[in-house]
Amino acid sequence: MGFVPPIMLSFTPVPIVLQTLGVLLAGTVLGAKRGFLSMVVFLLVVAAGMPLLSGGRGGVSVFVGPTAGFLLSYPITAGLVGLLVHRFHSIKLWKILLVNLTVGIFLIYLIGVPVQAFVMHISVLTAAKFCLVYIPGDILKAILASYLAYRLLKSPISLQKVTKVTETH
Repeated sequence: MGFVPPIMLSFTPVPIVLQTLGVLLAGTVLGAKRGFLSMVVFLLVVAAGMPLLSGGRGGVSVFVGPTAGFLLSYPITAGLVGLLVHRFHSIKLWKILLVNLTVGIFLIYLIGVPVQAFVMHISVLTAAKFCLVYIPGDILKAILASYLAYRLLKSPISLQKVTKVTETH
């Protein structure tokens, strides 16, 4: 998702990116453990300098900037979303969407906004106000992630079924 160029805004250093879509998909499709670990590996590769973040960013410096909290929320969010979605006895689109909208998006902001405020030396309320512009896009990303995950999880050859077969052999 980082290969799609960021949309920069004049009033905040945090760009609009598609990476949230990847975080929600990782948790929803891969489950708690694999979703969490995939995001940890992703962040380690970014820290090693690979330009995988939107705009070709990478390196340790991204973890001390205004977006640091959002990045650090990725593994936690993917893990918790995966945990909740995979506890459902039946896969329903509305259940996945509910988790992605409430827990997924909320958790990213819960961690990202205070860190952004700290790094930018502004109040948490001011940082939260800056972030209001991202909510419509994040809702759209949660809807798309939920739909894609639903289709993948309901497919005849879903990742869940493949991993269950490989784990038993």
